[in-house]
Amino acid sequence: MLSVQTNSAISVDCVIFGFDGENLKALLVRRRNADPLYDDGGYKLPGAMIRENETLPQAAARVLEASTGLKDIYLKQTSIFSDPERVDQDELQWICRYHGIQTDRVVTVGYYALVKLDQGMMNYTRRQGAVWENVDDIHHLIMDHIDILSDALTVLQKEILWSPVAFQLLPKKFTVRQLQNLLEAVFGIEIDNRNFRKKLFTSGILNETDEFERNVNHKPARLYTLNKSAFSKKKPDIVKI
Repeated sequence: MLSVQTNSAISVDCVIFGFDGENLKALLVRRRNADPLYDDGGYKLPGAMIRENETLPQAAARVLEASTGLKDIYLKQTSIFSDPERVDQDELQWICRYHGIQTDRVVTVGYYALVKLDQGMMNYTRRQGAVWENVDDIHHLIMDHIDILSDALTVLQKEILWSPVAFQLLPKKFTVRQLQNLLEAVFGIEIDNRNFRKKLFTSGILNETDEFERNVNHKPARLYTLNKSAFSKKKPDIVKI
């Protein structure tokens, strides 16, 4: 039986975003079987060389499942990173040795995914040796991964302006405060609470439930769900709400 060959020049790198209720986070991993000669101890984005029998989305989905244990989660292609110098010679030597390939450069395709960051997800990724880091605190990653992360955040910000993608990061039932915290974290801005709530409820994009927060040290807030139909019709700019 023939083994599946790894493409020697194309990879995918995935920015996996999560939200803990206050901060936007990204999943970071250490290089597998790192060679001390070529490893500076830094973190990277989850990624992999593509296989000759899979498409780019299939390769990205494989990386996501390996990183999070999840299938069929929100996944979007961002940009192609093709600078011939994006991988330095030490890094290139490690890639060739690890994958058993020969190449003078690696072009990577960026993707971003959104996951609900609950305790189960935290436990799973911890067992994989991965860490969830606040996006605002990430200043250095190997190769050009900081550029891939920055690009993914820009794409996410643009998508939030016209689609309900932000709700992929929230629990199915959420508080208004959680939604406001998320938007403030993604855009790095402060939103006036009173004005936000007034325009949010006027928009009709939320369905009120009879449920409230549990196990909190303050007055429990009401939980809401997204009214997808209303959002689709109005497409409100929830950042300016």
